[in-house]
Amino acid sequence: MTDQEFASQAQVAQRLATQLDRVVLGQGEAIREALMALFARGHVLLEGPPGTAKTLLVRALAASLGLGFRRIQFTPDLMPSDITGVNLLTGANAFTFRAGPLFSDLVLGDEINRAPAKTQAAMLEAMQERSVTVDGERHPLSPAFTVFATQNPIEFEGTYPLPEAELDRFLIKVLLSYPPAAAEQGLLERVLAGFESSDPASFGVETITDANGLAGVRAAVRRVRVEPSLIEYITTLVRTTRDTPTITLGASPRASVALLTVAQASALMDGRDFVVPDDVKGMASAVLRHRIQIAPELELEGVTPDAAIRTLLERVEAPRG
Repeated sequence: MTDQEFASQAQVAQRLATQLDRVVLGQGEAIREALMALFARGHVLLEGPPGTAKTLLVRALAASLGLGFRRIQFTPDLMPSDITGVNLLTGANAFTFRAGPLFSDLVLGDEINRAPAKTQAAMLEAMQERSVTVDGERHPLSPAFTVFATQNPIEFEGTYPLPEAELDRFLIKVLLSYPPAAAEQGLLERVLAGFESSDPASFGVETITDANGLAGVRAAVRRVRVEPSLIEYITTLVRTTRDTPTITLGASPRASVALLTVAQASALMDGRDFVVPDDVKGMASAVLRHRIQIAPELELEGVTPDAAIRTLLERVEAPRG
């Protein structure tokens, strides 16, 4: 990839962010993090109270990329076949596979923590292998397949804690909060002008690229240079989570890979072909917050994973120059 081609891919990434900022008001940081995860070919866990545009973000992103979008409402009685698909008898000893909603490009798993263990296991296979197995036969998913799963941090009745193995498959965890007053007022003005969150045609979204364009941006991310000192910095940060008394469960080596690739995506979105320490620092919380566990007595005192990660960043010296 030439420098000119790299710059072109960086412009595509920036145009996507700019467009989504105009649709999903007041969630600039969440938009940037979600895009970086998509460019780094990773899945995203979205957490925030109801009404903070989690579904809108994913639908607008799919429209901007010209990709397929499917939404799955997770419930306690949802079976694996409800999301993977089934083999149907269509003739004498003849079966035809009917694909489930996982066979799309961007899949929104709404309230994923309401699904029972068997369905979580099916999701885990899809997220890790990018394929599903039905009656012993493997079915590959879309090359653009990405899961955006939501959690409601307020209501826990009827939910199941996500297994650590599944949490570790999410590249990042994005936190969404209520928008500032100006953004909320802007939303009301858009509604008066005809905007409806259930109607993608009202978003005013331009298709900026397609699946091939997304593949090009992902290739550009892999081209971003990472100096050995930054590789050592990432490794030290993640390993320190396993040796910190306030953290009872540290991050796995998969977290090191995630932080590396997201830092590369961060550099691309800033138009650089090299990673700087601020790329790592800026994404450390999003990559690590769902992979670590705080000591219970400290949780009772109000210590959060983000607070522990901030302390970690202060302890581990970043490379200079």
